[in-house]
Amino acid sequence: MDEIRGDGIRGKTEGTATVPLSVLDLVTVGQGRTATQALRTSVDIAQLAERRGFHRYWVAEHHSMPGVASSSPAVILAHLAAHTERIRLGSGGVMLPNHAPLVIAEQFGTLEAMAPGRIDLGLGRAPGTDGATAAALRRTDRLGEGAEDFPQQLAELTRFLDDDFPDGHPYARIHAVPGPVQATAEGGVQSPARPPIWLLGSSGFSARLAGVLGLPFAFAHHFSAQNTVPALDLYRESFRPSAVLDAPYALIGVSALAADDEREARRQVLSGALSMVRLRTGRPGLVPTPEEAQAYAFSPMEREFVDSWLLNIVHGTADEVRTGLDDLAKRTGADELMITANAHGGEARLRSYELIADAYGLPAA
Repeated sequence: MDEIRGDGIRGKTEGTATVPLSVLDLVTVGQGRTATQALRTSVDIAQLAERRGFHRYWVAEHHSMPGVASSSPAVILAHLAAHTERIRLGSGGVMLPNHAPLVIAEQFGTLEAMAPGRIDLGLGRAPGTDGATAAALRRTDRLGEGAEDFPQQLAELTRFLDDDFPDGHPYARIHAVPGPVQATAEGGVQSPARPPIWLLGSSGFSARLAGVLGLPFAFAHHFSAQNTVPALDLYRESFRPSAVLDAPYALIGVSALAADDEREARRQVLSGALSMVRLRTGRPGLVPTPEEAQAYAFSPMEREFVDSWLLNIVHGTADEVRTGLDDLAKRTGADELMITANAHGGEARLRSYELIADAYGLPAA
């Protein structure tokens, strides 16, 4: 097996890229396509990303959205682990308030056993869906409590992953398996390693918490661009060295799509923009085709939203996308760019990642 890239958190640059490049996958489902096809595309993209030198591949947790088939990141990651060998795989992220910490520790301990040294555990505190769906997931309508309890839930999850609850704690005799307890059992040879925790956010809360705890931080620039620089500044100002990191490390999620010509890129990203219009107006559905998006009669308010939305999507030819990504990395000081391509068909997404890899001279094999 080829050597796994990187040191677990800090990525490795390839080709002429100034920062490591990674992939964020929402497992989007377009009109006329099935979830089965979308998941097959995810495998194709993960394999392309591994082959071309992208550092990591994350899957995001979303619920009750027909056009997004990534409701179960751990299941998808297990599937991707079986079809890849070197690339890091992780959650971008698992929404911690939706789950019992012990369950997440068990799931990601299992993933670590499947793909040793390749698993990231990215955590968010948002529901990843609407309030009603969040209530169904959490079996309560007191949703604010989940977000407010996030630091305590995080501490509990970390204890389960490290198997180090103090004596006298109610959970001191409970162990997340697979996990470190197997290394201390009689005759045990299980590796005590565990997936590194990342905190995800679209505002300042997780930025500050990640800094105080000395954890790596991932910011959702792709849907909260106006908050990117303030959040990264807050993260760096709050950072305290830890056993995990001696200096801040932040990646940002970026919407980017490259095509063979600028017109085709615009045509593809308009599909994603129309999908967002429908989501924001309470009409979530499958990702529309480029033809439908071009023919759609946007209202003045919708057109204003689309124009604003597209300003934050780096799109065009491969060279134009490279320039846009380089400018964004320089402006934000991000240590890593995680690219998500939202388009109707898998072919356009695969082509985009291939073109971006070519633009940066990433390895061809």
